[in-house]
Amino acid sequence: MEKFLAAVRNMFNVPDLRKRILFTLGLLAVYRLGAHIGAPGINKERLDAVWRDVAGTLLGVLDLFSGGNFRTISVFALGVTPYITASIILQLMTVVSPQLKKLQEEGEMGRQKINQWTRYLTVGLAMIQTGFVAHWLQINGVGAPTWGFLLTIILTLTTGTIFVMWLGEQITERGVGNGISLLIFSGIVIGLPRGVQQVVERLRGGDTLEAVGVVGLVVALVAVIAFIVFVEAARRKIPVSYAKRHVGRQLVGGQQTTMPLKINMGGVIPVIFASSVLSMPQSLFAAVPPDPSNPNTTWAHVYTFFQTFHASDPYYELIFLTLIVFFTFFYVSIVFNVEEVADNLRKHGGFMPGIRPGRATAEYLNTILTRLTVVGAIYLALVAFVPQFMLSGFKVARLPLIGAGLDAFVSSTPGLSWIPTGMGYQFYFGGTSLLILVGVAMDTVAQIEAQLVMRNYEGFLGSGGRLRGRRAGF
Repeated sequence: MEKFLAAVRNMFNVPDLRKRILFTLGLLAVYRLGAHIGAPGINKERLDAVWRDVAGTLLGVLDLFSGGNFRTISVFALGVTPYITASIILQLMTVVSPQLKKLQEEGEMGRQKINQWTRYLTVGLAMIQTGFVAHWLQINGVGAPTWGFLLTIILTLTTGTIFVMWLGEQITERGVGNGISLLIFSGIVIGLPRGVQQVVERLRGGDTLEAVGVVGLVVALVAVIAFIVFVEAARRKIPVSYAKRHVGRQLVGGQQTTMPLKINMGGVIPVIFASSVLSMPQSLFAAVPPDPSNPNTTWAHVYTFFQTFHASDPYYELIFLTLIVFFTFFYVSIVFNVEEVADNLRKHGGFMPGIRPGRATAEYLNTILTRLTVVGAIYLALVAFVPQFMLSGFKVARLPLIGAGLDAFVSSTPGLSWIPTGMGYQFYFGGTSLLILVGVAMDTVAQIEAQLVMRNYEGFLGSGGRLRGRRAGF
């Protein structure tokens, strides 16, 4: 504890670091202030009634990433969701577009150009999404069915999204940590008091089983957090040797080192990507419902399917976990190019013992990376699924063929009867939230630690420890 307090004091003893931390906290406060500024023309009572009907659907994902702003339709209602979607699209396009691939390989200048395109695409997507949101509000009686309300909501929410994007970029450039990640982090952590209050209310009933359930939930929560920290800090160290070579009149090289590879190189990005992709069709169907007079159309059947599409649904979980695995492999292939790493090693006289430089090194790295990514994808899927399964349950009745029989079995078995409905604790943090919170916290602490060590101050882990941040785009 003394080391932690000393590290906190050191943070504010360094003028530049103190300025960055205060700047970050100030912009996060501005972001939270925006949550209390509502968009014009909103019927609050009707909005609360609508949310009671749709809170369990994927519209809750939008509310999660917006920090509760979507629930109240504040000026920051969409949060960073359009920016995340734009980033997904451009990163996918780098695989099929030679021009984008070339820009990505040009270093800082190429990165700035891609970021500029991301901003433009964010504005376009924000206008489209806010159009759907405005129409959804109109058909649910939350706003007036006029063109004036529609245009006002589009203009207000799009402007708010641009401002949130600017806040995130300013934090990244002039503050501490990654701005977009910290905005998502602040939106989730603001619900901690509400989650604690819910647990305390369950304990006040005096029921012994309730108390045991709460204790079990807290123990499981701590265990999941510890598991996340353990895996996020885990490294696979690959030995690397550098041959001796002459540089001018000096003989350099001949050293032994290691190349540390994270088990989860994608961080929380695959989970954020998967959640964002899943929220898109829900937004579309909510804004464009089918004609109630003709319930037998294809659109009506698809709409009905997605109306029951939520966290405890088997189809949701299957698609969600599949997307996590896909984006894990996709994102790792972008951030770690084995051929480029092998080529750089060869150019600097480096090699891995027993492995020929060049193509053989690239194949060796690809084999290791594939194995690590498999483990990382399974880890992300488990952490995203298990807490949500405990809280919301798993509707086995929706499973094809065996659903009815399996539902009857678990419902009649005392120890398994909680599976379809969950454990009955409406705790705030699910697996996705925990991954984001722990991942962003570790990344931010790692950056502060690096700043302290660089200035010869002792960090949070003391002189013998080191915490590495994750490589992530936001």
